[in-house]
Amino acid sequence: MNWDQMRVLLAIHRAGSLRGAATDLNVNHATVARALQGAEGSLGTRLFDRSARGLTLTQPGEMLLPHAEEMERRMLEVQRRLTGLDSVPSGTVRVSLPPSFGHKFFVSILAEFTAQYPDIRVDVVATNKISDLSRQEADVSVRAANKIDDDLVGRRVVDYVNAAFATPDYIAAHPDLVETQGQGAHWIGWGGDDSWIAQTPLPKAQPRHKLPEIFMQTEAAAAGLGMAWVPAFLADPHPDLVRVPEVPTGPGRGVWILLHGDLRRSARVRAFVDFVAAWITARRSLFTS
Repeated sequence: MNWDQMRVLLAIHRAGSLRGAATDLNVNHATVARALQGAEGSLGTRLFDRSARGLTLTQPGEMLLPHAEEMERRMLEVQRRLTGLDSVPSGTVRVSLPPSFGHKFFVSILAEFTAQYPDIRVDVVATNKISDLSRQEADVSVRAANKIDDDLVGRRVVDYVNAAFATPDYIAAHPDLVETQGQGAHWIGWGGDDSWIAQTPLPKAQPRHKLPEIFMQTEAAAAGLGMAWVPAFLADPHPDLVRVPEVPTGPGRGVWILLHGDLRRSARVRAFVDFVAAWITARRSLFTS
């Protein structure tokens, strides 16, 4: 079996269907079906059982799986090493980052980076999922986290603070927020339970709605629905929000810039990582106060 067939086998196994594998590989359904048919024909055995739940590996398929994964690992290692050999800062850098970072914060960085490196194209994957850099889901990952356990090269550039934000009208309608610890006011909620409210400076404010993204929470606060407890550097630029007076900031997370070790010598990746780190460091006070 060749690498193309192995690659299709892995994609079908991970997606559970031909159509899902085709989407992941960015090819059409017929191409995946032909590759699977060719692989099963060359081996003389079925690799997948078909059922209402989708495609699942047969026993021969399960035997073949670790060899396919090892072939994938070696191919990706070769690709990373080849990518890391370039010496001119040009080409494409794929960057994964949280959706909330993709608004004014990252666009400001991107505008200045493009002016300095016009030959580098940046492709962004906006996701809260941790991208697998070893499988080249991205070249660089910008993350908000307390710690990183992955075997990656990178740096913790800055630790940001969270702050309470609301509209001036909302604050005027709740003049005694600090004295009452938020009694009668509302926090804009986010995923999980509401235990985080007890850790804020206004623990008696009640949750209202649950919005999973920071930009949704800030927009809800800007619409007068309540207060948002969010990273200060993301909400400070919002034209309709101000910090709730006399409410202290709280600890947030660290902003990390990460890449796979094989890409350390890539000129375009190095240029991007160094630029973003320098941009944030030069504006450290925006994140920490």
